[in-house]
Amino acid sequence: MAKGAISQFIEKNYRHFNAAALVDAAKGYETHLQKGGLMFMTLAGAMSTAELGISLAEMIRQGKVHAICCTGANLEEDVFNLVAHDYYKRIPKYRDLVPQEEWDLMENGFNRVTDTCIPEGEAIRRIEKHIFELWKDANDKGESYLPHEYFYKLLKSGILEQYYQIPTEHSWMLAACEKNLPIIVPGWEDSTLGNIFASYCFTGELKTSTMKSGIEYMLYLSKWYLDNHKIGNGIGFFQIGGGIAGDFPICVVPMLKQDLEKDEVSFWSYFCQISDSTTSYGSYSGAVPNEKISWGKLNIDSPSFVIESDATIVAPLIFAYLLDQ
Repeated sequence: MAKGAISQFIEKNYRHFNAAALVDAAKGYETHLQKGGLMFMTLAGAMSTAELGISLAEMIRQGKVHAICCTGANLEEDVFNLVAHDYYKRIPKYRDLVPQEEWDLMENGFNRVTDTCIPEGEAIRRIEKHIFELWKDANDKGESYLPHEYFYKLLKSGILEQYYQIPTEHSWMLAACEKNLPIIVPGWEDSTLGNIFASYCFTGELKTSTMKSGIEYMLYLSKWYLDNHKIGNGIGFFQIGGGIAGDFPICVVPMLKQDLEKDEVSFWSYFCQISDSTTSYGSYSGAVPNEKISWGKLNIDSPSFVIESDATIVAPLIFAYLLDQ
C-alpha cells in the first residue's frame, strides 16, 4: 500500500537528529513485521491520558502490536477517558499554577496530569463501583485473576457502555479486549484502582489473593515469550518511556536464558526506546541499547534505535507511518 500524506511528509522532512531516528525506527519496525516478527510494546508515563489510544487502537486492530506492558495508570486511564471524557478539564497554562490552585483542583475532585485533570467522581468512582463487584465476586468464590483480566471482564460485560463519551475506536483497551491481547501490568498497586483495592484489603472486604501480582505476571509473560519467540523474525521491543513498564518485561529474556538456562531462547530481535531521559548517574530509563547487550537482553546485531523526544509527539507519527497514513 502506498504511503499517505503524513508518511510522505516525514520521509521528506525528517532527515537528521531525532527526526531521522524516528524515520529509521519506523522503517525498522515495518521491516520487522514484514519478516513475520511480532512486536511487544510498553507504555509508561501518562500515555492513556494523552489519548494515545486514538492511534494505538488502530495499531492493535491491524495486528501491528501483539502484546503490551503498561503501568497500572495507563491500564485504567484509557478506560477513565472512555467513560468520562466530557468531564475532563484541560489547563493549557499548567506551569503557572500555584499551590493554592492545585489545592483547589483537589478540593473540586480534579486530579491533574500535566495539562489534563481527571474528574474523580465521573471517572474513578464510576469505574470503582463496577469493578469492585467483579473483585468481590471472585473474592467470594476464592478465585484469583490478573489486573488486566478484571478490566477485560468489565469491558466485555457491557456495563460501561452507558457511559461511553468517546468514539470506541479511540480506546486502545477496547481494541486490546476485542483481540484478547496479552497485557502485562507490573506494579499494578501503584495506580488509583490499585490503591483502592489495597484499601478494601485493609478493611477486610477483600483478600490480597484475589488479585494476582508481579510474579504471576512474569510467569504469564514467560509463557507467552516461549510460545512466540520463534515466530517469523522473533519478538521486537518498542518502549515508550522508561520505568517499570519497560524494565520489567525486557528482563524476561535474560531470566529465561540465564536463570532457566534455556539457551535456545531468542534475544529481543528489535529495540526502540522513545524517551527524553538522557543517560546519567542513576538514570536507568536513559540507558542506551548497548548497555542492554551486556545484560543479555539484546543481541549484538539486534536493530536498535533511541529517540530522545516527547513520546506524545513521536509515537503517533511512527504509528501513522506504520498505518500508511
